[in-house]
Amino acid sequence: MKGRTIVLDHIDNREAAALMVDGKLDDFLIDGDAPRLGTIYRARADRPVKGQGGMFLTTPDGPAFLRQVKGLAPGAMLLVQVTGYAEPGKALPVTDRVLFKSRFAIVTPDAPGLNISRSIRDEDERDRLLEIAHEQMGDSKYGLILRSCCAGEDAEEIAEDISAMLAQADQVLADESTEPEVMLEGDGPHVLAWREWTEPADVVTQSGGFEAHGVLDALDTARGISEPLPGGGHFYIQPTRALIAVDVNTGADTSLAAGTKANFACAKLLARALRVRGLGGQITLDLAPMPKKDRRGFESSLRAAFKADPMETTLAGWTPLGHFELQRKRGRIPLSEVLK
Repeated sequence: MKGRTIVLDHIDNREAAALMVDGKLDDFLIDGDAPRLGTIYRARADRPVKGQGGMFLTTPDGPAFLRQVKGLAPGAMLLVQVTGYAEPGKALPVTDRVLFKSRFAIVTPDAPGLNISRSIRDEDERDRLLEIAHEQMGDSKYGLILRSCCAGEDAEEIAEDISAMLAQADQVLADESTEPEVMLEGDGPHVLAWREWTEPADVVTQSGGFEAHGVLDALDTARGISEPLPGGGHFYIQPTRALIAVDVNTGADTSLAAGTKANFACAKLLARALRVRGLGGQITLDLAPMPKKDRRGFESSLRAAFKADPMETTLAGWTPLGHFELQRKRGRIPLSEVLK
């Protein structure tokens, strides 16, 4: 099945969304028990962490940890936003630079100025969008970013989006309560799908859509550790408490170029495999045998694949043993924790 299809459904009464590209599961979102990404709290500073420049905070959903804070005294109240998912037993990662994000617009209270996505290069289109931004923002002290999907979109829809985010920001920032509370809950999978999967696609909302479009079969594969590679090889993804280990296997191919081919194929598919599984943290690749002269090409292929991925990933480089290491933001709840 060619093309893009967004399927909105539920699994075990949990809201979920799947993006199918050419019949394969390309991305998957599902509600978990942890606070949603983007949730905004009014939190209370609890205790500083000496040597790390951080502060533990009290929120209605448990302890949170704020990095790199200065001049924040215990007992102070502040707004923070959830930036990722915490491992079991650890505090929620948060930031004090809150954003109000929708499909077209991002309102940035701490960063004034009007900005257009750099990926929009047509000067006439940039001028059109700036006019919309100026009209809607008026004399607001907040900043605004218009996202890349604004290109060619209806001016009224963009204006409505900006207005909605401004109203949301005003409501949250004007609250002067003095106790920890949830100020704004993060978006669920269905809204996130609308917000982030902006390329043209068919949208399926009927109940049972996951089964009809092959999502459940794809999830069965994603719940396992093995991913097939072209040519008969596989790579295996095994999360441990310390890191995520990825092992590349050439399978029955015994040619001299088998290792190189398997490694390059893994580089193209790894981002999708991690994304669907909701995995992040430290990642170590145990690659198939490959000449050192091919390492640069492998890195380029890996970098290109992760550039198109929404989750921030740092390519750390090669170890003395010939492994390749990555650091990936924990922005999703692991599939294994939701679907038992």
